[in-house]
Amino acid sequence: MNEPVIALTKALIAEKSISPDDKNCQKIIIERLKPLGFTIEEVNIGQTKNLWAYHGDRQAKTLMFAGHTDVVPAGDESKWQYPPFEPTIDENGVLYGRGASDMKSGVAAMVCAAEAFVKKYPNHSGCIAFLLTSDEEADATDGTTKVVDLLMKRHERVDYCIVGEPSSDSVLGDQIKNGRRGSLTANLVVHGIQGHVAYPHLADNPVHRFAPALHELVTTVWDNGNQYFPQTTMQVANINGGTGAENVVPGELSVQFNFRYSSELTDDIIKSRVEQILQKHHLNYTLTWRLSGHPFLTPQGELTNAAAKAIKQFTQIDTQLSTSGGTSDGRFIAKMGCQVIELGVLNKTIHKVNENANCQDIITLTAIYQNILEQLLLT
Repeated sequence: MNEPVIALTKALIAEKSISPDDKNCQKIIIERLKPLGFTIEEVNIGQTKNLWAYHGDRQAKTLMFAGHTDVVPAGDESKWQYPPFEPTIDENGVLYGRGASDMKSGVAAMVCAAEAFVKKYPNHSGCIAFLLTSDEEADATDGTTKVVDLLMKRHERVDYCIVGEPSSDSVLGDQIKNGRRGSLTANLVVHGIQGHVAYPHLADNPVHRFAPALHELVTTVWDNGNQYFPQTTMQVANINGGTGAENVVPGELSVQFNFRYSSELTDDIIKSRVEQILQKHHLNYTLTWRLSGHPFLTPQGELTNAAAKAIKQFTQIDTQLSTSGGTSDGRFIAKMGCQVIELGVLNKTIHKVNENANCQDIITLTAIYQNILEQLLLT
């Protein structure tokens, strides 16, 4: 498999870039972009490496590729068919390694698509840009969100953004993510009075107190969604109470629950409704919130149409728009007012043991990216 995009994907996988440690991934990419005439700006914050690069007229129509070079830990490496940071292609043309699908193949495809485009059209109209970070899989605090703030402060123009996240479900190109739900996490502590289980009248069990409120929280219909988003869901992620002894009534109950919410709601509305439920059940509690991201949406338009046309040309598939799944850095980029989609390889092995991507899919994805560039910038 001598395709340049496969060689680059393998080189990136070989870098053990566990978030937020980029290792040498962005250095490898810079070495590819610089000879093409890209202007390179490294925006490193704390342990996070960020890369902003562009080629062409910064005042002209701009298509930005965005992604991350960091990966999640491999876990127990003995459970992998092949060593996770030694990229291996099997007899079926499947590339194995941590980051093969999430998302070093997407990053490699972006870079190789830009290389091919610039070599073919050295004096192209418009501008190609890159925003890469090593802080997507961990806290996501010093990465894309900080660079976006910087770009907005400088009034940098971005019209279109393709995030190379693995968006496909069953076959390459069957889905384009044109938005994501918001994510809001509640960290709740219900306070009671610790005591002996044999003397419950001298204690106040926070587990018992919270049970009716929990039932109401999980059975509430928060909204009915809309044409772009499924209805809001609430799920308990962690719950803990007690000392471990069988004869002690716990004094506190800790509960963590998360909302994945549609554009029918705001985080303030959710917070208010949760508070109303907790107060209705007369709980003594402490509650803190963590907002991971607001919902965002790119309606059907120039970018989605160009992506759908490119996918059809190279895969013969009629793609579907989808807002399913978790959060991505697209939530930060959407603040710039540009059209944002996620388009990448299959997502079925992301974060799993034996993460992999089909080599032909990576090659085809590169061609799709280049075709989108041609459609949107050569006008």
